[in-house]
Amino acid sequence: MDGKKPRHRLVVFYDGSCESCIRDRERYERWAGEKGSDVGWFDITGREEVLLSLGISPQQALQELHVQTAEGEIYSELDAYILLMKRVPRLRPLAMLIGLPVIRPALSWLYRHWVRNRLEREGRL
Repeated sequence: MDGKKPRHRLVVFYDGSCESCIRDRERYERWAGEKGSDVGWFDITGREEVLLSLGISPQQALQELHVQTAEGEIYSELDAYILLMKRVPRLRPLAMLIGLPVIRPALSWLYRHWVRNRLEREGRL
């Protein structure tokens, strides 16, 4: 990653220091099967300069999932999850559900709260 367009259709910036994040990645790869072959995974641990070059705050990268498209667009939090989930047939209905205006704000709050608690427990926030 050098600030240029990614070679994969999607690049997922994930916290490789987080055991549950690693398990989530493995689960996604298993469920995506062949459809996951054009998803690149970028461990943000110790990569502050790369994140900053892409306009992503390292602190924000710890607190929200970020995804970069092949066109170089960056999506975060639920938008990133929705983009990833839409690519996997078994997750597509869930992607549509979490994008609903009634569900999205509550789920976003829960997600931020859960991540903040995890980072505080780990002493990383």
